[in-house]
Amino acid sequence: MKIAIYGPGGFGRELVQAARDAAGDHGDVVFVSDNPGEVGQVICGVPVIGPDALDCPAVITIGDAAIRRRIADRITGGHLAARTHLRGPDVTVGEGSVFCDFTVVTASATIGRHFHCNIYSYVAHDCVIGDFVTFAPQVACNGNVHIEDDVYVGTGAILRQGTPGKPLRIGKGAVIGMGAVVTRDVPPGVTVIGNPARPMEPRR
Repeated sequence: MKIAIYGPGGFGRELVQAARDAAGDHGDVVFVSDNPGEVGQVICGVPVIGPDALDCPAVITIGDAAIRRRIADRITGGHLAARTHLRGPDVTVGEGSVFCDFTVVTASATIGRHFHCNIYSYVAHDCVIGDFVTFAPQVACNGNVHIEDDVYVGTGAILRQGTPGKPLRIGKGAVIGMGAVVTRDVPPGVTVIGNPARPMEPRR
C-alpha cells in the first residue's frame, strides 16, 4: 500500500508515523510538494516527489481551506486515520479526511471531504461537518452541531451541544478562536473569540 502526504510542512510531518502504520511493513509513504526546491529531498525519512509523479490517492495537509480546495481539484483524495482513532456506528466520511491520534467520531455523524481532525479532537453524535473543515488540537464538538464548508476551529475550542430541532450552526468560512466557547450560532465568515464566544472586533 502506498500513502501520499501532500505537503511536507509541520502537519504533514506529524502524520508520518500514522501513514507508516497504515501503509504496513511492505508499503510506501511519500511526501508531495509543489515547491521544486523540496522535490528530491528526504524529510523525516520520507522522500519528496513532485505532483507529476503522484500515482496514488493523497491526503492534503495544507491548513488553508482555499489552497486545499485547489489541490483537491487535481488529485484523488485518500484517507488517513491514526491507529488510536476511534469511530462509532453510522458514520460517513468524505474522501481526503485525516484523523490524527486520539481522535473520536462517536456515532451517527456525517463528515465531508478533506476534513482535518487534529490530536485529541472529537466529533459527537448527529453532527454534520462540511468540506475542507479544520479542527486544531483538542476541539470538543458536541452533539447536533452543523458546521458548513471551509470553517477553521482553533485549539481547545468547545462547541456546545445543539438539539435535533435546533442544531448549533457554524456558517461557511467562519473562524473559531483558540479556547473559544461557542454557545450560539456563528454567521458565515465571522471570527469569534472568548468565553462565551463573540465576534472579534476589528483593530483600530
